[in-house]
Amino acid sequence: MRVSFDLDDTLICGPIVPAEPVGRFARWFAGERLRDGTRALFAELRAMGFERWVYTTSERSEASIRRIFRWHGIRLEGVVNAARHHARVQRGRGHPMPSKYPPKFQIALHVDDDRSVQQNGERFGFRVVLVAPSDERWAEKVLDAARRLAPAPAEARGESSSGR
Repeated sequence: MRVSFDLDDTLICGPIVPAEPVGRFARWFAGERLRDGTRALFAELRAMGFERWVYTTSERSEASIRRIFRWHGIRLEGVVNAARHHARVQRGRGHPMPSKYPPKFQIALHVDDDRSVQQNGERFGFRVVLVAPSDERWAEKVLDAARRLAPAPAEARGESSSGR
């Protein structure tokens, strides 16, 4: 399963939001800093079997987005930026689609700070977790939503691992 995250004001927040610690060298090269708790959240999601994606309306290149995460020790499984979204979702449509449409990329859960994305999720049938930059429990909200989507381990379903 895939979970995607918006960048601006969701994972990359302004100076008043605590950021992931990085060394001076990495801070200079990484440029933008990730919100505190991102590393732990991404590690937990990976342990749960989720692919971690970024889905942003940003014009940043895929390479520059991946580089930000790499400097923070995170490997992304996928990136959807404005160009990829337009090419795959908007192009050739007679009517406008929402600014983000995770189902087109087999994304089961999207995390964003924008209420209009949540409203589009309700309208177009995709799951959105809304988190504000000031939300200190943001990672817990994401994990709670992911747990509701993740399949239960075999033991919890009453199945043994031995196949009996």
